Amino acid sequence: MAHTFLLESGRWTLQGNWLERNGMPIIVKGKTLVAWRENWFTMVTQLMFPDSDRENITFQYRGRLDLGERQYTFVLQHNLLGRVEGEGWIAPESIVQRYWVLGDRQRRSGFETMHQITDNRYYMSSSILAGHYLTSMMEVTLERQPE
Repeated sequence: MAHTFLLESGRWTLQGNWLERNGMPIIVKGKTLVAWRENWFTMVTQLMFPDSDRENITFQYRGRLDLGERQYTFVLQHNLLGRVEGEGWIAPESIVQRYWVLGDRQRRSGFETMHQITDNRYYMSSSILAGHYLTSMMEVTLERQPE
């Protein structure tokens, strides 16, 4: 089964839980749009917290992945973290990304794993760290929307 998330243009929805240190899980929902042009991809994600007064989170990625390669780099604009750089690896059953916030005194970074369940469904686990400590995590299911 070849990856469809990130490696193909498409619209995805996500739904699951957001957790923060010493807090109860919060329901999170969102949308992701992936687009490709030659070896460059853009990905825009918006997270919403429908049962909370928590601010929405937006991610705007731009990355490069050469044909046949399994590693890529990206830059990201995050409305809460600011400017971010990262790298990703594509494994047979998952896509893993690591990123770090530029010029950040708190030394924040993050890690995401998207595990493929079917062509149109992925399970994603994501964490944000400050220094050596987890500050938040998210577990969601991504589902590809029909075109």
